[in-house]
Amino acid sequence: MLRILCKSKITKGLITDKELHYNGSIGIDKNILSEADVIPGEQVQVLNSNNGNRITTYVIEEVAGSGKIVLYGPAARSGEVGDELVILSYCMMETKESHNFSIRHTVLGKNNQCKGK
Repeated sequence: MLRILCKSKITKGLITDKELHYNGSIGIDKNILSEADVIPGEQVQVLNSNNGNRITTYVIEEVAGSGKIVLYGPAARSGEVGDELVILSYCMMETKESHNFSIRHTVLGKNNQCKGK
């Protein structure tokens, strides 16, 4: 049996920009993606702590070290610059494999820089 588990969790991320007239997605600093083990094009769930919105979209890589977390296209309607986000990605694995699995948690600090796990 396959189970769906939360693979990566990014917390304390702040929206830095929004661009409505775009095809849609969320842009995230390459360093954050690397730390969280999330790749460009990967599906993520974006939870807005300020307004309760939850959206599903895919990731676009932003410049490493920029601290950018950008809502593009329709996603731009789900939050405002400065809103705090939780970003989740999921994976499927066999039940046996899931017993030894742990979520990769990345906490962001000032300017959306990685603080640790």
